[in-house]
Parts: sequence; C-alpha cells; structure tokens
Amino acid sequence: MIQRRAATTALVAALIGVPGFAQAQQAQDIYIPLVSKGFQHQFWQAVKSGAEQAAKDLKVKVTFEGPETEAMVDKQIDMLSAALAKKPQAIGFAALDSQAAIPLLKKAQAAKIPVVAFDSGVDSDIPVTTTTTDNKAAAALAADKMAELIGKSGEVALVVHDQTSRTGVDRRDGFVNRIKSTYPNIKIVSVQYGGGDQLKSTEITKSILQASPNLKGIFGANEGSAIGVVNGVKEMKRNGKVVIIGYDSGKQQKNAIIDGSMAGAITQNPVGMGYKTVEMAVKAIKGEKLPKVVDTGFFWYDKTNIADPKIAAVLYD
Repeated sequence: MIQRRAATTALVAALIGVPGFAQAQQAQDIYIPLVSKGFQHQFWQAVKSGAEQAAKDLKVKVTFEGPETEAMVDKQIDMLSAALAKKPQAIGFAALDSQAAIPLLKKAQAAKIPVVAFDSGVDSDIPVTTTTTDNKAAAALAADKMAELIGKSGEVALVVHDQTSRTGVDRRDGFVNRIKSTYPNIKIVSVQYGGGDQLKSTEITKSILQASPNLKGIFGANEGSAIGVVNGVKEMKRNGKVVIIGYDSGKQQKNAIIDGSMAGAITQNPVGMGYKTVEMAVKAIKGEKLPKVVDTGFFWYDKTNIADPKIAAVLYD
C-alpha cells in the first residue's frame, strides 16, 4: 500500500514537470466571482453568458451575481464582501456606487486579489483594468441622433439610471455636453434619475411631460430608463410627438423600435464585455500587463439596421 502511494506521488510529481500539466491543473482551480449591478435587465444576463463562455474556454470557474435592483448599493457591497471572503484569485466588479466600494477594493488590493472593473469603473486606480463601453462617446452619438431627429432646435430631457455609477455620470455628461457644445438651439429642460426602474422612470417621464408641454425629445440612459420613457409617453398620449432615444437593447426596446414608439438606441456589446472581463482577470492572475481600459464597443441601431447581422449579433433579448 505504501509502495503504491509512493508510486502515485512520484507519478504526479513527474506529471507536474510535464509542460502544460501544471498550468491545466492551476487553471481548473482558478475561481473568479463577478459582482454585477443587478439581474433585472436582459443586459446583465447577456454579460453573464459572455463570462460563462470565457470560463469554459479558459477552463476557470466563475460565479455571477447582483442585487435585485440597481438601487441596492448596500446589498451589492455585501455581495462584494462575501465574494472577497472566499479568497478568489481575481474578481470582476461593476460598481453601483463608485465611492462606496473603495474600502473593500482596498482590502482586495492588500490581499493581492486583482480587481477587473466592468461596465462601470470606480474612482480609484485599484482596478487593474476596466472592460467597458466608451459611454461618453456613445451618449454623444445619441445626442447627435436626437438633434438630427428634432431639427436641431427645441426642448429635450434626460431620464438617467443614477448619478453615482460611472455609466450614469458618463452617459448623462456625454449627452449633455454634446448638446451644449454643438446645438445652441436645443435646450435641456430636465435631467431626472429613476434608478433604472421602469415604473419609477415612467412616473418621472409623465411629470417631465406635464412640466414641459413643448418637449420634443427624451433620452433614456439605460434599458429600464428607456422603457419607462416609452411607457410614460404612451400614458400621456404623446406618441409620435416626442422623439425617444434609448440605450441598451432587450426585447421591449427592440419591439419599441420596430413599432416606431422609440426612434433608436445605442447598443453595447454585453456578451463581449462579460467575456473580456474574465479574460482580463485570467491575464491579471498570470501577471500580464493590461491596458487601463478595454473598450468593448457600441453601435447605433434603429428600424433601418436592426436586422443587419452585425447589429443583430450585439442585441439581446
């Protein structure tokens, strides 16, 4: 029995010396939790699918979780704390509040756990990289499309998901700054925050329309915001009178574009974002040098190109 055990030990020792064996064994043991902003939008399900595909390809283990809504900052912080307590080799994190998470991110740094930010960066240099859409540039494109559709003059408003995450801030600022710098005859009359919640965003939209009867357009800065805007405009019977531009995809937004209630939207590449987050985490574990930002891309889509194969590939239901 002792001889057999010794032989087995010797065999394993010999195999470890074989190129590729140690790496394969190590890869199987790598655990990378991803803590996202939420689960209620199809966007996050698409990010999750990309992360799971990368885990399969790279032979690592991932988990993916987020709070029930994107207003639950405290719950997300608890999830991040629990994920770090499992002592993972790296972690992916999409911050709901870019300041609130910093104490925990400092703990990760002290424990030498690389942090890959995704979707939203944080106001810190702790993340080794951020996989994200260039949200300022994407929102500026949305502003250009809005200006074009309303004849470069009139009143517009924004319904944004929050003012604490980098995506909320960058999409708001990208849109507002482009309008202010390029379209002097367009006036932004309101910027409101609905937490990415459809019902709250619907009520906000209705109040904006009541306060601004001459409003020509509204930009909804994420999936929940955009659907809330569509519903609010419908409930106020302003269909066809207010140009709606959204952000992200999902079945409801796609249907709204097809039926004409939404003019168009910006889509990200959520599957690619999930994949790149895991890929960058694995590279960080190996000690490879990473770019500060990994741009996962964005596209404008409307009725004219929604069926284009290149666009269809980055839309999600």
